[in-house]
Amino acid sequence: MTKQIKPPFTLETAKLKVQRAEDLWNDKNPEKVALAYTEDSQWRNRGEFVKGRENIAQLLTRKWERELDYKLKKELFTFSDNRIAVHFQYEYHDDSGQWFRAYGNEHWQFDEEGLMHTRDASINEIAIDESERKVSLYQSH
Repeated sequence: MTKQIKPPFTLETAKLKVQRAEDLWNDKNPEKVALAYTEDSQWRNRGEFVKGRENIAQLLTRKWERELDYKLKKELFTFSDNRIAVHFQYEYHDDSGQWFRAYGNEHWQFDEEGLMHTRDASINEIAIDESERKVSLYQSH
């Protein structure tokens, strides 16, 4: 298992934490993703509010059942002590074949063990043509 990155964050560890989150979400395993959060983690994801790993895994299961061929790119925006803010974009298509690109910002707060206990995400999305896809062109680190 990979060593947990714990606060306080440096530029190097904040970038690594963001990359690990990107990689984890791109694997699309809800139970594995949920383990990166505290047992009582609180999320705001668009207009949905969830609390706890089980509810996080359920939200992600629903998400990836409808967001097909999901691909995400995260970028560090800023950090301090036990907080990280990121910009992100992701693309997916629905079951009708319509592609979408979502843009957003997340604010993360971590406990002393490096597990995220608060995630606040603001997300907007637009419909795109398949030929307009660009997130899948990013290379993972």
